[in-house]
Amino acid sequence: MTDFAGVLRAAAEETGLEFDGAGARPVGGGCISAAWELGSTAGPVFLKTHTGGEGGMFEAEAAGLVLLGAAAGLRVPAALGFGTAGDDAWLLLEWIEPGQPGGDTQAALGRGLAAQHRTTAGRFGWERDNWIGATPQDNTPTANWADFFALNRLGVQLDLMEVSGIGGGLLARGRRLVEGVGALLAGHAPRPALLHGDLWGGNRATDTDGQPFVFDPAVYYGDREADLAMTRLFGGFGPAFYAAYEAAWPLPPGAALRGDLYNLYHVLNHVNLFGAGYLRQADSLVARLLAELG
Repeated sequence: MTDFAGVLRAAAEETGLEFDGAGARPVGGGCISAAWELGSTAGPVFLKTHTGGEGGMFEAEAAGLVLLGAAAGLRVPAALGFGTAGDDAWLLLEWIEPGQPGGDTQAALGRGLAAQHRTTAGRFGWERDNWIGATPQDNTPTANWADFFALNRLGVQLDLMEVSGIGGGLLARGRRLVEGVGALLAGHAPRPALLHGDLWGGNRATDTDGQPFVFDPAVYYGDREADLAMTRLFGGFGPAFYAAYEAAWPLPPGAALRGDLYNLYHVLNHVNLFGAGYLRQADSLVARLLAELG
């Protein structure tokens, strides 16, 4: 259980703010961390805590938000501070008051994401590792995208499944697929684009001006199609979003197949985080991709 008073003392010492702990309101929606809206001397703020976890998780998240904010594609909450208090890690963010989407919200989200993806780097990955949910994410910079995705993304998830003993025959088929990633991506040469990294419907919202904003990133530089693929994994993004993105920056042929490959990473991560209920979906994706390899 979170030592809420201890977290507030640590956050006050780190940020110089004072907090109204008695008026804190729990905010739902997450399955990894607990969150609250509370008052402070700087106005409403958003506090996220994680008990018994790695303190570096929130430091990496804050750094990712700074990077996304600098890209100026989509609004993100400003990071106000982070730290630990005993067994609790905490992250303090700007509170963005949620509002109702308008007629242009989905299109603005598509345009903003395309603008964010225009921020590029020399290699795939990032200067630091971070987390995808509660799973460590290896961002070791790599020059070749196929190698990066095969080893730093799919390979890591399969290794975790092997350690936990989950997966059975899927592991062997997954290993074969890892060896074939280069063939599946042959002729595809993306630029290392700045990705949100965990862009499902629960990690975006609308402010009181009807403008979209995003949060809970797992940033790295990768194929921009990986962000687009995840928007389709669990739904929640409308036709206007995709049309606006395509108008701003059309996707090359073959994006649908690559999207299945990229989404396999997230489905395998769900297997590792939440159990065997996701094995059938993972197995279906692996079978479809192996069939493409012949």
